Amino acid sequence: MTRRAASLIAALAGFLALVALMTAAVWSYGYRQALDQLAQRGQADLTLAADRLTGQLQLYQQMAVLVADHPALDGPDPRAQLLRAADKTGALDVLLVDAGGGVVSAANDTEPGDLSDRAMFRRAMQGALGEEHGLNARTGRRAYYFAAPRFDATGAVRGALVVVANIDRVEAEWRGARPAVFFTDRAGQVFITNRSELLFWRQGAAGLRPPGGEPTEFATRRVGPHRIWIEDWSPYVPPRALHLSRELPVIGMTAQALIDVGPARRLAALQAASLGAILLAFGAILFWLVGRRRVLAQANRRLESRVAERTSALSAANDQLRREVAERVAAEAALKRAQDDLVQAGKLSALGQMSAGISHELNQPLMAIQQYAENGTAFLDRGKAQVAGENLRRISDLAARMARIIRNLRAFVRNESEPMGRVDIVAVIDSAIDLSAARLRQDGIALDWTAPETPIWVRGGEVRLGQVMVNLIGNAADAMADSAEKRLAIALHPGAPVCVEIRDTGPGIADPDRMFEPFYTTKAVGAAQGMGLGLSISYGLVQSFGGKIRGTNGPEGAIFTVELDPWTEEEQAA
Repeated sequence: MTRRAASLIAALAGFLALVALMTAAVWSYGYRQALDQLAQRGQADLTLAADRLTGQLQLYQQMAVLVADHPALDGPDPRAQLLRAADKTGALDVLLVDAGGGVVSAANDTEPGDLSDRAMFRRAMQGALGEEHGLNARTGRRAYYFAAPRFDATGAVRGALVVVANIDRVEAEWRGARPAVFFTDRAGQVFITNRSELLFWRQGAAGLRPPGGEPTEFATRRVGPHRIWIEDWSPYVPPRALHLSRELPVIGMTAQALIDVGPARRLAALQAASLGAILLAFGAILFWLVGRRRVLAQANRRLESRVAERTSALSAANDQLRREVAERVAAEAALKRAQDDLVQAGKLSALGQMSAGISHELNQPLMAIQQYAENGTAFLDRGKAQVAGENLRRISDLAARMARIIRNLRAFVRNESEPMGRVDIVAVIDSAIDLSAARLRQDGIALDWTAPETPIWVRGGEVRLGQVMVNLIGNAADAMADSAEKRLAIALHPGAPVCVEIRDTGPGIADPDRMFEPFYTTKAVGAAQGMGLGLSISYGLVQSFGGKIRGTNGPEGAIFTVELDPWTEEEQAA
């Protein structure tokens, strides 16, 4: 190694060390500044949460004081007044207690009949407002108790009115909100929180512990005046959080919050990375200026040869790119043809399964037409023209029915080459039911389908949507082959998107993750029902419309949902 190269390496190493030191200093400073701002916002959020909880509990406290001396409580039916108070405020219970601690009347009877040993009652009997919290004796719910004294005409305490506030109802408005907030009582137990997984944990030197006392991953870090908790308690509690706390003497609890410091770390990292990038860019410019002459000289000597090499490489790359483009265009065309052939094969496969039923659907009206024609001739010979006319009307109805079946069959089998447009999904479902009606009757399957009175327009292709519906109805019929109760329910939900829901009472989906794979089937090898292409074809068709199809297991069987984009007025105008 030459002396010039050694000095260059030493200068580069010193510069990189300086950049690393300055970047670390900027990260530390930026992190502390971001934590200060995060702490200010967190204190505001914690104060807001504490004030909201205190305000909600004070409503029950004020109700206890106001209702305690209500004249109706001295009447023959005090429970009616207690019920009204509980219903209006959503209290878990409202109790009327005599001087001995016995419950005279209650709105919902959630407490035992004797409260004489309760601290809140003893406090009320001293003429002050009693408070306590805990689990309700009979419902098992968390409750906050307010006991207001009741005075007689002489000013002596003659009993108390106890209001039981439902903590679940108090939490309902802010459960799951950010940041994670919990309230611990004087024993250090988490009694109220917007993260239900932390309920009844106890606070100690190692953060919070579950009720069973199992050890949890926990560590603390000091960053200036801020305390950072590092834990892994829940997916909904930040693993690295700024811990803030505030005493609430009004309700005898401590409000605490865990605020995610991830944004502060990312902001500090961004500031440090920006400075590092600027310094590295500045250093690169300096090194480039130093070696510019040497590099320029070498570049001039190799310029012509490199230009020639690059030109040759680019020409070869262009030729290869043209060949790959041509191959991909040919492959896409072949894939499109294969997909069209596969869709048509799926139609023919479904048609083969429906052929016996459709033949029966056509033979039955044909035989009836023949019979009505013979009867009409006989009635005409007897001079009964009115009866003969009725037979002719029935023949016309049967012919219309056959025409509808054949029209649906021809529409189902034909190749659809038209672009996507406006399709009435109600008519598509009715057509699919017509094509599958014989199969459903043959298998004894009860159909639950109520068509809307007005069309519902979606974006898609009529023939391909018809195949999707026929495939889903056929799969449902196959699944219910061995079911004791065979019921197929089709529901249509307008909106954005439009949802078609098909439910069956079969055994459900064995492997939901693979059900849309080509050739995946749960039927026996060689079974007549198909090769496992129906759902794969349906999946591709629905996706080609910009829609979605999914299958889940319900309480009675499988549920398939097809989501389609509604046809908008803007598309109609275009």
